[in-house]
Amino acid sequence: MTTTFRVMLRIETHPGAGPDFERVWLEVGTSVTDHPANRGQWLQRSTEEDGVYYIISDWTDEPGFREFEHSDGHVAHRQKLHPYRSGGSMATMTVVHHLPAVAA
Repeated sequence: MTTTFRVMLRIETHPGAGPDFERVWLEVGTSVTDHPANRGQWLQRSTEEDGVYYIISDWTDEPGFREFEHSDGHVAHRQKLHPYRSGGSMATMTVVHHLPAVAA
């Protein structure tokens, strides 16, 4: 199995800002996925908390993610999303095992 470094962001948006946050996230998303160490990212909306989103991105390794995290591209990406955010947190992890689903 190939090692994957995973980042999970919990994003809290200002009341009513969710649709604009989603639109801008889609518009600026290639600034993340164009990075050579990125393996893709996903945006999820919480079904339990209004205005809460989770972003998961997978990376080849932690140094590749940290390189992106400290890049001008990441700063520009964050600045475009910042007006819609009221708070959040980040968790990082290494995928240890993966059990793929069997096709039905």
